Amino acid sequence: MPAPTALVQPAPTPEAALVHVPEQEDELLVDMQDANTVEPSAVAPPTAAEDTDMAIDEEGRPRFAPGKDVDPVRRAETRKIPIPPNRMSALKSNWSKVSLTSHTTPRSYPPLVDHCKLQVRMNIKEKRIELRSSKFTTSNDSLQMGSDFVSAFAMGFDIDDAIALLRLDSLYIQSFDIKDVRQTLGQDALGRAIGRIAGKDGKTKFAIENATKTRIVLAGSRVHILGAFENIGMARESIVSLVLGAQPGKVYNSLRIIASRMKERF
Repeated sequence: MPAPTALVQPAPTPEAALVHVPEQEDELLVDMQDANTVEPSAVAPPTAAEDTDMAIDEEGRPRFAPGKDVDPVRRAETRKIPIPPNRMSALKSNWSKVSLTSHTTPRSYPPLVDHCKLQVRMNIKEKRIELRSSKFTTSNDSLQMGSDFVSAFAMGFDIDDAIALLRLDSLYIQSFDIKDVRQTLGQDALGRAIGRIAGKDGKTKFAIENATKTRIVLAGSRVHILGAFENIGMARESIVSLVLGAQPGKVYNSLRIIASRMKERF
């Protein structure tokens, strides 16, 4: 019996038996090892750094691929312009009127369809004109130009004068109320003020228009002036003078001075 303090020796293990592997299996194992040892660069996806690599020329400047001419995606926009009841009959007559150059196209179509490339329709029930841009619209300002054209016609301007808004960028429309000039005007005084602005057979209004190169529309107590910025100011001063009680003769003299100055300028 060994002593309790004696070292325990491990039991002897039998020698492992040698197993002979056939040559075919060796070749198979070698093939599997070759298959497992694939280059990681061939399997791993390209990194972000490789995607963002930039081609650089000999002088160190980046080289970019030529840009492609891609048509921008345009969003269809709409505008709805209300028409006063007193202008609906004029709108219908001008809508169906045939122009001098074409016997099949209404006269109000060329400014909106041919020039602005817009889609337009008349909503008789709601008494308004609806404009919409399309893929054929080439300019971003076409919808605003068409809206200004329709608004000018709704105010009472002639269609030829409203077309000038589409052709010239320096034309504007300014509106004001006669009551804003003189707030103490009664109903009779308001009618007299409108008559003083118009004159006999429109003589005073035509004189102001010809001297200042503007167009004036009297719609009740509202006055609409179409023209350049400086010309609108001169026409408004003449109209305000007539409303405040100035004599038409003095207004004519001031208009002659304005006309002579404009001739010298141009």
